[in-house]
Amino acid sequence: MDKSDKFRPPSKNNNKKKLSFLLVFKSLRPSLIAGAADNDPSAISNYSQAGAKFGFGLLWLSLFLYPFIIVIVGICARIGIVTRSGLTIVISKKYSKKIAFLIVILLIVGNIMNISADLGAMAASTKLIFPQIPPIGFSIFFSIIVLLSVILIPYKKYARILRYLTLTLLVYFITAIIVGGNWNEILSSSLIPNIKLTPEFIMMIIAIFGNALSPYMLFWQTSEEAEESIAKNKQEEMRFGRSNISNREILLVKIDVGIGMAFAVFVMWSIMVTTAGSLHANEIYEIQTADQAAQALEPLVKTFPHSGEVSKIIFVIGIIGTGLLAIPIFAVTSGYALSELFGWKEGLSKKFKHAIPFYLVILVCVIIGLIINYINPINPIQMLLYAATINGIILVPILVIIMRIANDKNILGNRVNGIFSNVIGWSITVIILFLVIIFIYLKLF
Repeated sequence: MDKSDKFRPPSKNNNKKKLSFLLVFKSLRPSLIAGAADNDPSAISNYSQAGAKFGFGLLWLSLFLYPFIIVIVGICARIGIVTRSGLTIVISKKYSKKIAFLIVILLIVGNIMNISADLGAMAASTKLIFPQIPPIGFSIFFSIIVLLSVILIPYKKYARILRYLTLTLLVYFITAIIVGGNWNEILSSSLIPNIKLTPEFIMMIIAIFGNALSPYMLFWQTSEEAEESIAKNKQEEMRFGRSNISNREILLVKIDVGIGMAFAVFVMWSIMVTTAGSLHANEIYEIQTADQAAQALEPLVKTFPHSGEVSKIIFVIGIIGTGLLAIPIFAVTSGYALSELFGWKEGLSKKFKHAIPFYLVILVCVIIGLIINYINPINPIQMLLYAATINGIILVPILVIIMRIANDKNILGNRVNGIFSNVIGWSITVIILFLVIIFIYLKLF
């Protein structure tokens, strides 16, 4: 990147342009996709378990988490568009390749576990409709679909498909309205925190943190913002350097993040209300199978003939839709991270032959996830909870590094964190660390 490009002053004309609805809508891609993928089969299962096991007791987490999510994801977006680099490159510059390598390994381990758990959930759910076919057959089928779509479909078209797949999650909101319940209790539970010092309760909170603020999402957000910035500026590769960006660009990113993450926490809240009102209220406190999870949607179609089967179909569509949305992002994030670490050509905008190592990482992650899913004896629903809990634990060192980068003027110039971002960012880091320590203590003693 030329020096003249690094510190080009923001265009006054760009700042004066009005933000039309169409312009804002077109900008809703990285965060909306990340927010929707955040509600993958793992999240749906864990939010469902939270509602079934604890009723309305964890609804407060939706509103509580929102400011933390938009600040952290917003920081990652800002890092991406200012440096035009992925998070791995920035970590390497801030620290060293050894530190970046350790973080990337943690990220990839978490991503592969999520891929495996999501493939298992999709297979177990689809078996509800086609019980005669072994689950491994569905796992292989979905793995092939994911890999072909990532490799063969152009990025812009693929991103559009991902955005439309988010609509499958709206069935939970409709069901939540139908199920209803004591709305005074729902409102108070949504606003007033409720904490029980038991291993199961703390583990569920950590898992919800791991779902709502997944490490993969932070890497995805940074890399996607960088890739879109590169496309706009007609660069060929991600190259570390600082570029001035206009206030208008920052505002668009904030809107994108705010709406995308609002979608994520809104779906979280809807799923917990739905399962609390339909399962917990009927004394179903544990979800061990996909069939039990699907029962939460029966109130949506209770007047339909064969309502049980219809609810299963709706549930399966939601699980498949979100799984096809999330699994590619888990794998692609791993591809970004390793490619940035070793300097390989990368990006979904590139064809397979122009970024072979990048796509091979994606291929290997999905295949390993499939193999683990095949040999894994753990119930898929339990596996989803464990995967999310590990995500929550991994999140602590990643957040520490992100917050340090966000305050480095050598990297971000005048786009470093303000007081509000620092308070929110460091607070959530300390909160998650505190929860992990409490969980370990309760488990051991």
